[in-house]
Amino acid sequence: MGGKDERRFVVSAVGEFVGMSDQPRIGPGDRRRIGFVNALITGAIGRASGGRPPNVFTTLARNRGLFRRWLFFAGGLMPGGKLPRRDTELVILRVAHNTDCGYEWSHHERLGQRAGLSAGDVERVRSGADAPGWTSRQQQLLRAADEMHDEGQIGEQTWAGLAAELDDRLLIELCLLIGHYEMLAMTLNTLRVQPDPPAKRIG
Repeated sequence: MGGKDERRFVVSAVGEFVGMSDQPRIGPGDRRRIGFVNALITGAIGRASGGRPPNVFTTLARNRGLFRRWLFFAGGLMPGGKLPRRDTELVILRVAHNTDCGYEWSHHERLGQRAGLSAGDVERVRSGADAPGWTSRQQQLLRAADEMHDEGQIGEQTWAGLAAELDDRLLIELCLLIGHYEMLAMTLNTLRVQPDPPAKRIG
């Protein structure tokens, strides 16, 4: 019980997570639970996305001080990172696939298309680096996400390929990006954060 196959999700056409538990372990917090400052922050995020605050933020905001520190760090990676946004979204989507994180996937399939990935690119992420149609750079980015997920580090051959494309600053950012979204996916999966209504999600 509880194996990876049992946790695997599919996302329906209306954005619902099929087979995912419909009860969060820790639910989103209201203003009383997350505090005045975090309520302002999550409210602003909701207004920017055209709806109510997304569940990821109102759930994590229940740890009031840690939420604000995390948000500052996360924002430095996305959207504030120096990697091209298309690369960033490609990596995040592969992390979401590797971790079976439906919440993360549903947000970034839209953000990825806004960043320049086609709908076909987004779907092909699930097939990995060896799927036809990727550039050499994209293959290296996808392999980096896979290797960090499977082995806890990027292998020598993939690292050499990435080093031919990225400078030291961007290589560090890539490692932190993959690690951060792995951490976030594990947290979302464990807390069983529920999907946002389709019209209300970020992006």
